[in-house]
Amino acid sequence: MKENIVHFFRVAFPFLVTIFLWRLSAPVWNPAGMLAIIPIFYCTFVRNTPWFAPFGLLMCFLLDYKFETLAFWVAMYSVFYAANGFQTYIDVAHMDKNSIGPFMCFTGLGILILMCLHLNWANIVDGVWLFAWCAAMYLPITEIIKRVCDDR
Repeated sequence: MKENIVHFFRVAFPFLVTIFLWRLSAPVWNPAGMLAIIPIFYCTFVRNTPWFAPFGLLMCFLLDYKFETLAFWVAMYSVFYAANGFQTYIDVAHMDKNSIGPFMCFTGLGILILMCLHLNWANIVDGVWLFAWCAAMYLPITEIIKRVCDDR
């Protein structure tokens, strides 16, 4: 019985972390729940968690809702998902440091596009801060997911 409960929480942990990070939005430390993009990216492209791709699409829609953008993160996620499916030269799942490089390309491109849409100093500072904060939080969050979900 105990093993079944532990197995359930290991399977549900990435989903729960994503929802928690999305709900834990704060103006400076997690604007619009943006840190939720970390488990969305990691569990879809690096860890390949079953049933996470449709959940990630739903969570990107919810990020768009909080960011007040019209399907921007959904489009970014879909384009990156399609590009990841068609390529065979770059193996995102087996890169070092939990594939932080592709994650930084994914979020950096998205944040750069959002910054350029309304170019002013405040958006540039917010965009640089958001990119740096997401990049800094990527490794701790992915290590927690990896250690909790690791079947020993």
